[in-house]
Amino acid sequence: MSAQIEKLVTSGTFSLDGGTWDVDNNVYIIGDDQEVVVIDAAHDATAIAAAIGSRRLLAILCTHGHNDHVDAAPALADACSAPIWLHPADAPLWSMAHPDRRPDDDLADGQVIDVAGTEIRVLHTPGHAPGAVCFYVPELKTVFSGDTLFKGGPGATGRSFSDFPTIVESISSKLLGLPSDTVVHPGHGDSTTIGEEAPSLEDWIVRGH
Repeated sequence: MSAQIEKLVTSGTFSLDGGTWDVDNNVYIIGDDQEVVVIDAAHDATAIAAAIGSRRLLAILCTHGHNDHVDAAPALADACSAPIWLHPADAPLWSMAHPDRRPDDDLADGQVIDVAGTEIRVLHTPGHAPGAVCFYVPELKTVFSGDTLFKGGPGATGRSFSDFPTIVESISSKLLGLPSDTVVHPGHGDSTTIGEEAPSLEDWIVRGH
């Protein structure tokens, strides 16, 4: 049996540049009845651990270092004896949320992570954050886009550590070339597909260059 996808929505706050906002985050659990990985341990370690149950948590994979995506990561890591993986370019953002705890391992572009016999490919997609990544799972025809791509367009780039031309280049070079039926599971809100987003993304690319 190939890996399955479970989604959990948790609520909390996002803080950056002196502001704080209420947010709902999508937490994804990928795996089978024996082992899983978590993408973005947001807000509620207890709820995420309950959803994992007795399965082995292989890793907590962070799409980026904004506090709303990583605030529950240390507690979940401790509860499940699992490592936290983050792209090193997002170390400054991580340290704002967890100044006394570092991630355990680095994510890198092109890296392949295996869970339940299914490959997860790491795509470095900076722009929303310097170390933002997406996780592409070809067997499941799915990409977990964090805050790089949403239903309706690219992620926000109006705050510190973000850059609009960079996110447009990331989407153009790393995501638009994926099969059009690839399901996009973002860090917030509803899912979409590469094919649904392609027409508007091409307009964004023109504006980004």
